Amino acid sequence: MDRAATALAADPRPGAVAGSRGAGSVDRLIGLAAADMAVVDALITDRMESPVPVIPALAEHLIAAGGKRLRPHLTVASARLCGAPAGSPNPLKLAAAVEFIHTATLLHDDVVDGSQRRRGKVAAHLIWGSASSVLVGDFLFARAFELMVETGSMRALQILARASRVIAEGEVLQLTRAHDVQLNEAVYLQIIEAKTAELFAAAAEAGAVTAGADDAQVAAMRAYGLALGLAFQLADDALDYGGSSEALGKNAGDDFREGKVTLPLLIAMERTAGREAAFWDRAVGRREQREGDFRRARELVVGSGALQATLGLAERYADDAKGALALMQPGEWRAALESLADFAVSRRA
Repeated sequence: MDRAATALAADPRPGAVAGSRGAGSVDRLIGLAAADMAVVDALITDRMESPVPVIPALAEHLIAAGGKRLRPHLTVASARLCGAPAGSPNPLKLAAAVEFIHTATLLHDDVVDGSQRRRGKVAAHLIWGSASSVLVGDFLFARAFELMVETGSMRALQILARASRVIAEGEVLQLTRAHDVQLNEAVYLQIIEAKTAELFAAAAEAGAVTAGADDAQVAAMRAYGLALGLAFQLADDALDYGGSSEALGKNAGDDFREGKVTLPLLIAMERTAGREAAFWDRAVGRREQREGDFRRARELVVGSGALQATLGLAERYADDAKGALALMQPGEWRAALESLADFAVSRRA
């Protein structure tokens, strides 16, 4: 909460889209985890199967669309950093479970939000219908829990079950505060911590648990994942106003059109309240949007410095993520996770 207040008080250069840090890379982590992730991918493909044809077809539409699968990579990397040998089956099963949970939440989100695109493709609910999308999401949740049970780790099961509950709470909280021009930064951070950061945290925590890490290491990996998830979501929210559809995998401006008051918009509304209150109330509060409203909103977000302030806060969370790794053994896996934190906030349009 203090961080958000700092961001609101900052006076960054207007018009800047990217943060000041050098570009991080996810390539190091992808390379290190390639063999393990091949097994995870095979598990995902196998567990998507069902005698009901629409289930694998719809699931594959989203899963096969790609994405970097950061969350299952995080489970694998956390386990390896904490000493799990390559190919250990339990971390890989949990990684597949994490991807299923993530995919299920995306299917549900797109129905609730009425999204048109996901990962650069037409949203599944527009092809198969909302009911099928929701039910296939439920199927993927069930598959995730089957995989968790197979590991025999009650602690890992508890971690991911808690994450599923927290994510649902975040979704409902966001829904109840949609179009709310009075939303404050504390509630915004509460929403993104629940909706996004919790699964990052659980993915890293579960990986450490299944590797037999001690309590201090498990706590460090959870702290890393939580800060990483916050950094990732803040950067994503900034990209909605400063990025392209290709960079986002969805339409730029979707958050604005759906009435989501994310931090860039919140800061812009705070800074331009005197002269733009009527515009914000109509376009966001009442969602009486007109042609050109998103262009105007983006100009206000960029011109007020809200975009740079949001990315500045994302960078501070990325630094927190790297700081949490100080307890861990130096080496290639830790370096890869440090680079991932930089990548989270250095994505470009």
